[in-house]
Amino acid sequence: MIATENDVSALVAIAKQTRLAALELAVLGTDAKNHAIASVAKALELHQEEILQANIADCNAAIADGIAQPLYKRLQLDQHKLRDAIAGVRDVAKLKDPVGEVQIHRELDTGLILKRITCPLGVLGVIFEARPEAAIQIAALAIKSGNGVILKGGKEAIHSCEAIVKAIKKGLSNTDVNPDVVQLLTTRGETIELLKLDRYVDLIIPRGSNSFVRFVQENTRIPVLGHADGVCHLYIDKAADMEKAVNVAVDAKIQYPAACNAIETLLVHADIATVFLPQVAATLAAKNVELRGDTATKQILPNIATATPSDWETEYSDLILAVKIVDSWEDAIAHIRQYGSKHTEAIVTEDAETAKNFLALVNAAGVFHNCSTRFADGFRYGFGAEVGISTQQMPPRGPVGLEGLVTYKYQMTGDGHIVTDYTGENAKSFSHRDL
Repeated sequence: MIATENDVSALVAIAKQTRLAALELAVLGTDAKNHAIASVAKALELHQEEILQANIADCNAAIADGIAQPLYKRLQLDQHKLRDAIAGVRDVAKLKDPVGEVQIHRELDTGLILKRITCPLGVLGVIFEARPEAAIQIAALAIKSGNGVILKGGKEAIHSCEAIVKAIKKGLSNTDVNPDVVQLLTTRGETIELLKLDRYVDLIIPRGSNSFVRFVQENTRIPVLGHADGVCHLYIDKAADMEKAVNVAVDAKIQYPAACNAIETLLVHADIATVFLPQVAATLAAKNVELRGDTATKQILPNIATATPSDWETEYSDLILAVKIVDSWEDAIAHIRQYGSKHTEAIVTEDAETAKNFLALVNAAGVFHNCSTRFADGFRYGFGAEVGISTQQMPPRGPVGLEGLVTYKYQMTGDGHIVTDYTGENAKSFSHRDL
């Protein structure tokens, strides 16, 4: 759907409103922001039945439209998910305020003082498919970090997002935070136009499928924070504890297979493959997981499907797992280097030296030892919530919480100081003394 001229004008007006409200928010103190966040949590609780009913309507419509199972799982918002999301909002209020932190306080010369101070980014544009609880997490983080946010949920979650944002705005209405700091867009045409608003939007955060994130990255001049793939690996080393290895592998695949931090490939050392693979295959089969193996794996598990080259680079987001036998931890790392998406990678081993090498040499936002990749999550990291996961090389990287939503500025105070005094034959010297 192409946005009309009136639609574009309305979106620009929304973006301007959001920026003005964000400027007001940027100068509020911590207590005012925390009070607003607490009020949002209370409003979400008061309106939880409306939110859940709206989600049921979305789910029913999605089923009628033939929604894919992984996306449907993300769309569902039951009482437990909503409860956890609201708990995450309250956790954000408990976190240290990331705004106003003095990172550098330095005397350049007598009376000439330099500070580097953290400040909000400005306005965030967050576009996400399904996962309506993302709107809750993102709004709380935006408020705490002093940013305005324009939310664009997928069409499949439109009623859920409308109910959530309505509750958030009600919660803010009796606080010092202008409700205009949180806005919701509802049409596909608005998504395209949002990507063009580089005068008003400072950061785009996409959350969704690989193709969706790539589309966003390729169609905006606004900086983008996100990840295009979640091809995560678990390597079972020859020195692995078998019980740990089975438990971690099963959890990393089936605890929530639609998540971007669920494993898609299992790498197994050849020395323990004949013992480990039958155990893990039996457990995964009981959970309805389809295995696809390389030639060596099929010699041990002859009844599974044959893995094709495309399986090593596929994010299934479903109960499918590719399996490959490797001869060493170096071979495991080489496979990850070729096919991994720099999201989250894990090793199970009791060999401390091998673990140390794996953690040091694997290039990913998260590298884990003897635990499930499903721990790669802002809530579990203690961030209260996350706006998304970044797999870019530069920070912020991994689950992005408050620290990824602020930047910094240099402030300098002098007393008539001029650069001319510090140049030439009789130039004054800088003290560069940290205060």
